[in-house]
Order: sequence, then structure tokens, then C-alpha cells
Amino acid sequence: MVPLVYLVVALAQVSAAAFAVEGAAREAARAIVNADSSGEGVERARAATRLALADQGFDVDAASVLDVECSHEPCLTPGATVGVRVSYEVPLPLAPPALQGWVPLAIPLEAAHVAPVEEHVAVRP
Repeated sequence: MVPLVYLVVALAQVSAAAFAVEGAAREAARAIVNADSSGEGVERARAATRLALADQGFDVDAASVLDVECSHEPCLTPGATVGVRVSYEVPLPLAPPALQGWVPLAIPLEAAHVAPVEEHVAVRP
């Protein structure tokens, strides 16, 4: 019975993280393309990532899990695209650190989203 309960808990953690990572990528991309400047957009994207992961119970540094790529320079050029990738490793619950060298103790998850910058606006820095 204990292995079954552990499996259910582990799958629940992975499912919650997958939901959080997907939502974080989508909202981070939207935050960037709707911002007044690229710098403000990245800060908003970090906040959106942090909130999406925190909603599912994961406390992470958004800067370490968020990667932003722009198709043009400056990033918010009309007609450009902004790509966002959120990567997070879900730690297995109750896994002892002594096993670190033998088996993976985390499950890597990644989600990406690409958002277009509106074409009928001025270039934003």
C-alpha cells in the first residue's frame, strides 16, 4: 500500500508542476508582448512565472527557470515574436539525498510558448 501512495503523491507533484510550467510559459510570453519596454516585460514575465509556479506550491527563483528569446532587436519590434521557455525539475518527494549519484531525484519539465508582437504599434525599447 505504501508504494501505491508514494506513486500517487509523486504523480500529483509532476502533474501540478506540468500545469504550472505550461501556464508560466504562456503568461510570461503575454506579459512581455504587452509591456511598454523589453526590460519591464522581462520583469513582468518573471513575476508571472513566479506566480504560476507558486500557485501550484513551488517556490522558485523565476530568473533561474525562465529563458526569453526575441526574433528582432529591440525585442518589442512590430511583427516580431517573443519565445519563452520555462524549465523546472520536480524533486521526488521524500527521496534521500544519498541516492543522488545512483538515480535521478528530480523529473525535468519544460514548456515553451511563442507570442507575436502586435504589428500596428510603435517600436518599444
